[in-house]
Amino acid sequence: MDPQIPAKPSLQDILLRGLRIAASSVAIVELLRSHWSGGVLAAMAWLLFTQVERLRGSAGENSQNANR
Repeated sequence: MDPQIPAKPSLQDILLRGLRIAASSVAIVELLRSHWSGGVLAAMAWLLFTQVERLRGSAGENSQNANR
């Protein structure tokens, strides 16, 4: 049996993960400072990045299943 080597994440995946982490951090800090508009906008950005990451993941699984 061949051990499976995990694939390296692409640059897009790394950047998207970084944006998601940054947006969540900014949202928490802004809300703690009672800067509601900035906190809500950062939270919305975090939600958007999370949804994009999920859609990219499901699209990648579908393309892998089609290749089999």
